Order: sequence, then structure tokens, then C-alpha cells
Amino acid sequence: MKFTVDRAPLLRALSHIQGVAEKRNTIPILANVLMNHDGEILRLTATDMEIAIVEEIPSEATRAGSVTVPAAVLFEIVRKLTDGALIEFEQESQEEPLHLRAGRYETNLNVLPVDNFPAMLAGDLPHHFSIETNGLRDLIDRTRFAMSNEETRYYLNGIYLHIVLEDKKNYLRAVATDGHRLAKIDTPAPFGVETMPGIIIPRKTVTELRKLLEGDGSSVEVSLSETRIQFRIGSILLTSKLVDGTFPEYSRVIPQNNSRILRVAKQDLAAAVGRVAAISQERSRPVKLTITRNHLTLSAVSPDQGIAQEELDENSVTYDSDDVEIGFQARYLTDITDQIDVEVEFAFANSSSPTLIRDTGQPSALYVLMPIRV
Repeated sequence: MKFTVDRAPLLRALSHIQGVAEKRNTIPILANVLMNHDGEILRLTATDMEIAIVEEIPSEATRAGSVTVPAAVLFEIVRKLTDGALIEFEQESQEEPLHLRAGRYETNLNVLPVDNFPAMLAGDLPHHFSIETNGLRDLIDRTRFAMSNEETRYYLNGIYLHIVLEDKKNYLRAVATDGHRLAKIDTPAPFGVETMPGIIIPRKTVTELRKLLEGDGSSVEVSLSETRIQFRIGSILLTSKLVDGTFPEYSRVIPQNNSRILRVAKQDLAAAVGRVAAISQERSRPVKLTITRNHLTLSAVSPDQGIAQEELDENSVTYDSDDVEIGFQARYLTDITDQIDVEVEFAFANSSSPTLIRDTGQPSALYVLMPIRV
């Protein structure tokens, strides 16, 4: 095979591809990218057998063909080439290395047999819908921080996507939880999702999909079954297995009668949490919130550094209920406030019950955070 390709589109594709390719190298071929050229289009494919990505790039070829080379190595080479470089690839036979040339730079890349590269088939995907890129990005961004990474509770290692009916309208809902916090957001259901099953999109798939949503495409085509899901974003096709498990009945942990309402400016709260938590070296970095009428004091204690505290008054705080003292893990609190734009609303029952947190400017998003002793 012999073809040339511009550096910019190849680098962009490889940045997506190398994230999917298997890095643990237990099966060597899974660390490779399959490069297939039909004479007009270069197709790059990577898989770890749980997720697969195919990306197409326009390219001129003198000789069509296929080859597999290490994805990470190729990405690093292309990344360090100069902007605007035209890269030439050539392989005389499938047993020989792939020769790469760009200007005065050239190298050989080791190959593995194309026949050994696994094909990850999507199978029958009976459910189809299209969703706006911004809408899907929002579903992911407002929930992914709450995904669990505990292998024993694998069914929490992803985002639960399902249809709900509220006020006689269908909504597409994304939920994630790790047992300490929960994130939930709804968006109007796109046409075609009414019969889709509830699915759990795995953590790695969520991560790679989010990278792809940085592009300019206006919509994403989604196809799915009970075991697999496929996303088409422009010239990119991402296919993934789904988590084979049952997501817990999350509605049971969402408090319904928390009546003590605190509203606080997001920027002031986030900055204060960061400052008071900075003295603590503990992994959990607990922060205590002492709440009185239109007044909030945040404090943290460190055995080595002593006590840090900061006060927020009526310029930032609205509260008119019984006094409350409650503690949260600083990182968990920050993860939630990062999703909020202007004002954070807390709804408390007491110092030991789950706290409900909302974005006053985004009523479709809801968060639950478990308190800790401080």
C-alpha cells in the first residue's frame, strides 16, 4: 500500500483512536490501529473488544491496502511532526514494516498481521434516534462525575440512560451514582426513543464519546439494542457493549421532604470550599457548613495546619430556617458545584440525611449528596 495524508486530520483521528486501543497490551494486536485504504478514503479502526471506533479521512492513494501498527507510537510521531506536514505511508508487502515519511523525517513502524485484527460487530440495533450534540454533551457532563469506579459494583460503572414519563411528556434521563452522590438530568425525548430499553453506558465509552462531542457536528445518530450501542458523529462510528447489569432503583435515595432551603452564589461557594479545604491533607477533605439566617460559615480542620474558615453573608446567601451544621467531602461538593452556573440551591432535612442540590437555572438537573461526620 502507498498513500499520503495531511497531518491535521490524521492527528485528530489518532487522538480519538489511541484512547480506545488497549494499553495493557495483554493481546498485542489490540494495541494497534488498523489502517485500511480503499483508494479514496483512509479508515482507522481501534478496539479493545468492549468498544470500537472507526474514523474516515479523505486521502490519496497510489496503492490501496491494509496494515496494523501500534496506535500510541503512531500518535506520538504524528503529534510531533510540524503543522501542515504531508505524511506518506508505504508498505511493499504485508510482511514488511510500514515506512513513514514526512519532509526530512522518516521511520519504520512494526506491523502485525491484518488477519489477526478482531472485528467487533454491532449486530442488530433495532432502536434509532437522533439527538443534538449539545444535548448529549449536557447529559454526559452533568452526570459522569458521579459514576463509580468500584469493580465490585460494576453496574454503577457508567451512565444509566432511560425514558421516563412525567407530566404526560417523555424525557430521556441520564443518571449516575457511586453510592455517595447521585446526579440526574432530563432532556425532552428525541423522536424514536419511546420503546428503547434502559441501558448502562460503560465508563470508558462515556469518556471516549465525550471527546468526540468536541467537534462541530450538530447531531448524533444513536442506534442500540439491549446489549450494544452505536454512535455516528460525522465520519466517526463508535460502537460499544453495554453494562450487563441492573441499575438500582435510584429514586428511593432522592429525598422528597427536605424543607430547609439554602441558596448561595455558585462562584462564592466554590471559591470558599477550595480555600478552606486547602489546609487538609486527608483524602476525603471534609468541609463543615454552619448555616444560620442569611449566613454561611465554611470550615475545615487539619491536625497539622489547624482550622481554616470563611464566612459568606447575605450578599451571597439566602436562608431563613432552623440552624444547620452539616459536613461534606470537599471534592464531592466541588464536583457538583462545577455543574452549576450561577446559584446553588441546597435542600436539607437534618445533618445526617441526604441533601438535595439543584441548579436554580437548570431545573431539569438534580443532585443528591450524602453528608459525612466532621
